[in-house]
Amino acid sequence: MSRQVSDDPRASRYEITVDGDKAGFIDYRKGRRGTLVFTHTEVDPEYEGQGVAGALARGALDDVRARGLKVVPLCPFVQRYIDRHPEYRDLVVQR
Repeated sequence: MSRQVSDDPRASRYEITVDGDKAGFIDYRKGRRGTLVFTHTEVDPEYEGQGVAGALARGALDDVRARGLKVVPLCPFVQRYIDRHPEYRDLVVQR
């Protein structure tokens, strides 16, 4: 299974494709001072339970890190992902 995560800034979302088919997305909006506010994660039902959402979160957070940005995880899924993967906690903007 081939997975690819990419940012679509025109749609303000990170998308994941599985074997070339769009499988899910994380919506975001640009926040203050170099932050992305993650608001919603959705995975197509046919891909649920296959680790697609986790791969999407990991890919999006890795891109945030590579771009020198921070994240505000309003989306409960992304917040839980960060809670379970402490290597991403440094990306979270403290409120």
